[in-house]
Amino acid sequence: MNRQEMLSRVHHRQEPWDLVIVGGGSSGVGVAVDAASRGYDVLLVEQSDFGKGTSSRSTKLIHGGVRYLQQGNISLVMESLKERGILRDNAPHLVHDLRFIVPNYDWWEGPFYGIGLKIYDRLAGKYGFGRSRHLSKEMTLNAIPTLNTDGLRGGVQYYDGQFDDARLLINLAQTASQQGAALLNYVGVTGFLKDGDGYVNGVTARDTESGVDLRIGAKCVINATGPFVDRLRQLDDASVVPMVTPSQGIHLVFDKSFLPGDTAIMVPRTSDGRVMFAIPFHGHAMVGTTDTPVADISLDPVPKEEEIEFILDTAGQYLAKAPQRGDVLSMFAGIRPLVGGGNYSTNTAALSRDHAIHIDRSGLLTITGGKWTTYRYMAEDCVNHAATLAKLEERPCVTRQLKIHGFHRSADEFGPLGYYGADAPGIADLMHSDPALGAQLDPRLPYRAAQVAWAVRFEMARTVDDFLSRRTRSTILNARAARAMAPAVAAIMARELDRDESWVSNQVVAYEKIVRGYMLDT
Repeated sequence: MNRQEMLSRVHHRQEPWDLVIVGGGSSGVGVAVDAASRGYDVLLVEQSDFGKGTSSRSTKLIHGGVRYLQQGNISLVMESLKERGILRDNAPHLVHDLRFIVPNYDWWEGPFYGIGLKIYDRLAGKYGFGRSRHLSKEMTLNAIPTLNTDGLRGGVQYYDGQFDDARLLINLAQTASQQGAALLNYVGVTGFLKDGDGYVNGVTARDTESGVDLRIGAKCVINATGPFVDRLRQLDDASVVPMVTPSQGIHLVFDKSFLPGDTAIMVPRTSDGRVMFAIPFHGHAMVGTTDTPVADISLDPVPKEEEIEFILDTAGQYLAKAPQRGDVLSMFAGIRPLVGGGNYSTNTAALSRDHAIHIDRSGLLTITGGKWTTYRYMAEDCVNHAATLAKLEERPCVTRQLKIHGFHRSADEFGPLGYYGADAPGIADLMHSDPALGAQLDPRLPYRAAQVAWAVRFEMARTVDDFLSRRTRSTILNARAARAMAPAVAAIMARELDRDESWVSNQVVAYEKIVRGYMLDT
């Protein structure tokens, strides 16, 4: 993944690409992996960094969706459970089993949720992660000693999957690159090229690093911009009817002491109609999420005060030590692109999480909706449609067995670098070859200087935010620690990218503005 080499391929390309994908989140990068692995010529462009938006801001679960089972959306649950198993097989360094407990405080909760989770087990079939069962009060507290014991009767245990969303996305981008795709971050689409009949046959774009404008031909253009799909559609045709109803979900991150084990809590129903999770993640406790309709969307959404209070209040009902504002190490928000016709007053918690594929009159193909767990299936469906639309040679999907970059079945042997999978020894070699690269960037987080160099050389990190928010998870784990790391990170990146002191200063200032949105005032 070398940005300059990718850019050179675009500049020298004479023929139209088979597919040009706009959007570098899970949907777009998933489509790039699928299409490139079928042998199509693929270019993906992203206005910011890969995963800058929704795809790095999820609940970090690869799951069937217990709540969708409650809603009766059995087909989505079964599809998700199957994809959950496929993804664990293809990226075991990033996807692993996680035990959940539903704490029971009323007499009816044990049998009610126990039956529902037995159905969940049955729907998973051969893709199951573990069997659900009832737990006594003592067993429940042994697994989660920080639970509120007042009225606790016991719990129901079940298993689902956990992953690091931003790291998986970067590994998928590397996989797409290895399959022959070209991918460019910091290239924003400015308009569309059209033939004499008004059909889209390419895009105009701008490389925001150099300011150079690009004209890119394509047999099919795929709009995979998540919450922004309607903006791109309106750039093509201002009269189109919106497809997406945006919904914001937030998470609060705390010290591990609030959830000291390796077991997660699932609250099956909250006052806003969603489930709530408390999950161990990279040595911290993460609690969320909300479901708040929003009219305005941005790349850096900020949690609303009512959402923060909702999570603190709900978590306080289930934890013996109720978390306070001063306990929040970081907070983050993400925008869900729900398929709902752009109705901002809709109860978004009730909207379907199924994906949708839409083709506008100009031939612009849009994929939106869905969820991280089903990204591979969504991509397969999208490429099937795109290949037909572009009149490409029909080729079968191969991603069900395609191993994702970093694949390693025993990544735990690499210790703190285990989530890099097969890349971990390369980072260790960097630390051994240059002792300065072995330095820990901040004592509150485990990240090393070598990871900065690796992110620039092999993962297309271009800014301090890229590294602190997505190549590592510093920003969402401990915002103040991440802010303290920014000057050192900028200095290392400047050496790798051949940038000057002015660049370093500008990067620190730019990141300071971003990270403030992750800090909760007390």
